[in-house]
Amino acid sequence: MANTVRIILIACVFLFICCDEETVTQNVTETPNVIYILADDMGYGDVSVLNPNSKIQTPNIDLLSETGIVFTDAHSTSAVCTPSRYSILTGRYPWRSDVPKGVLWTKDGALIRPDRETVGSMLQKQGYSTAVIGKWHLGWDWAFTEEEGVKKIDFSQKVERSPNTAGFDYSYCILASLDIPPYVYVENNKPTMVPDSIVPGTSLGQYDFWRTGPLAEDLRFEDVLPNFTRRAVDFIDNQTDQKPFFLYFPLTAPHTPIVPSKEFQGKSGINLYLDFCLEVDWSVGELIKKLKAKGMYENTIIVFASDNGSSKRSANYPVLLSHGHNSSGGFRGTKGDIFEGGHRVPLIVSYPNQLKTKRIYNAPVSLADFMATMAEITAFELTDSMAEDSYSFYPLLQGSTDLSDRPVISASASGDLSLRKEGWKMEMCPGSGGWLSHPTNEEAVTEGLPKYQLYNIAADPGENYNLLEVNNLKASEMTDDLKKYVIDGRTTPGAPQKNNTNVPESKEWINDLP
Repeated sequence: MANTVRIILIACVFLFICCDEETVTQNVTETPNVIYILADDMGYGDVSVLNPNSKIQTPNIDLLSETGIVFTDAHSTSAVCTPSRYSILTGRYPWRSDVPKGVLWTKDGALIRPDRETVGSMLQKQGYSTAVIGKWHLGWDWAFTEEEGVKKIDFSQKVERSPNTAGFDYSYCILASLDIPPYVYVENNKPTMVPDSIVPGTSLGQYDFWRTGPLAEDLRFEDVLPNFTRRAVDFIDNQTDQKPFFLYFPLTAPHTPIVPSKEFQGKSGINLYLDFCLEVDWSVGELIKKLKAKGMYENTIIVFASDNGSSKRSANYPVLLSHGHNSSGGFRGTKGDIFEGGHRVPLIVSYPNQLKTKRIYNAPVSLADFMATMAEITAFELTDSMAEDSYSFYPLLQGSTDLSDRPVISASASGDLSLRKEGWKMEMCPGSGGWLSHPTNEEAVTEGLPKYQLYNIAADPGENYNLLEVNNLKASEMTDDLKKYVIDGRTTPGAPQKNNTNVPESKEWINDLP
C-alpha cells in the first residue's frame, strides 16, 4: 500500500512538473514578438488598402490588414518628424518635452531624458530583446572637438545618450532625415566609419535634395533603405523562440532625398515619389517573408504607420493630382499642417495569432497609444509618470469592436495644437500652421480670418466650414478641455504631471476664450 501511494505521489509530482514546464513553454511561445515599421512622410492616400483611388498598389502593407486592424482615423501627435517619434516611444505628447515644437538638427542632443520610460526600456524589463534599425531623429550626444572656436563632431569617439540608452540593446541608425548631415551610420554608439568627404548639397525642390555635409564612405543615399532592410531581416533571422523581440524599424523613405533603387525607378509610372513608396512596400514584404520562413509570422505583432502626412513639395502634388492620385487621401493639408492631411496617417496593426480576418476601426486613435497597448499586452504596470497620453487599443486586438472615446491632440509644424473629440476638432490657430498649405497662419491673419478654427469633423471631414463664430459654446468647451490636458500634464487618468517646458501653457488661447 505504501509503495502504491509513493508511486501515485511521484506520478503526481511528475505530471505537475511536466504541466508547469508546458505552461512556461506555452507562455514563452505566446508572448508576441513586435515589429514597428514607421514610414517617413508617407501619406494616408499612398496605402492602397486605405485609398481605393490610389494609383499604386501596396500589396505587402495591405497583407498586414488581412490578419489585423485598419485604423482609418489614426493620428500622429505632430505633423513633422521628431515630435511624432518622441510620442511613439514614450506615449507622451511632444509639446510636453524639452523641445515643444520643430525638429532636431545636426548637433542637437538627445531629446528623451534618461529617466523617461520608453517602449524599448519597458519591453527590456519584460524580457524582450530590443533593437532599432533606421532613422532615429530624436537626437544623441556626439563627442565634440573645438577648432578655432568652432565646435566640430569627433566621429572617432563614441556617442552618448543614444538609442542604446533609451531602451535598445542593439542600434544601427542614422541621426535624422537623410537630407540632414552628417551622413554616417552609427552602430551601438559608434560611427561605423569616419566621414572622409563633404558632399555638396542640392537645390530645394529636387527629388534628390540633401544638404551639404560630411559623408562616410559606407553610406550611399540610394542604398540606405535597402541596407536598413537587409539588417532588419538579419536581426529577425538571428532571433529564436526562446526570447521575444521588439524591432523598431523607422524607415528613411519616402522622405527626401527621394532615391528609389534602380529596380523601382519608373515602377509607378507617375513619379519618383510613388516609386519610393513602392520600395517601402517591398521593404515591408522582406520582413514578412523572413518572419514566415522562421515560423514567426503568426506570433508577431506588426505595426505599420507613418510619422506624419506626405510632403506637398517633395511628393510633387501637382504631378500626382494630374494622374488622379492624392497622397493625403482627400483630406485637407499636407505635412506640417494642423489640418487632417498633416497628421492623419496610415496605421495597420497585424496580429495573426489573435485576428484571423480584416477589421476596420473608424474612431480616432493616436500613435502615442502604442506604449500603453504594449504595456497591457505584456502586463507591465505603468506608473503615473509614464505614458501620460497613451491609451491601450489592445482590446481591439482581442476582438472588441469599440473603445471608449478618447481625446486626440496633434500639433502643426509651428507648434499649434488641435483637439479631436466626440466628432469635433478645435484648431488653435487661424491657418494651416504649416508652410505650404493656404492659408498659412500669416496669410490667415492678413486675410482677417478668425483666430481659431472649429470643425464638425464627423460631418465635414474636409474641414471646409469653420463653425467657430456660429458655435462659440462648443469652441469654449473644447478649449477648456485642451487647457486642462495641457495644465494637468496628461490626458489619461492619473495624478497630474509636470510638462518639461511651459510653452503650451503660455499660449494666448489659454486665457483667450471664456
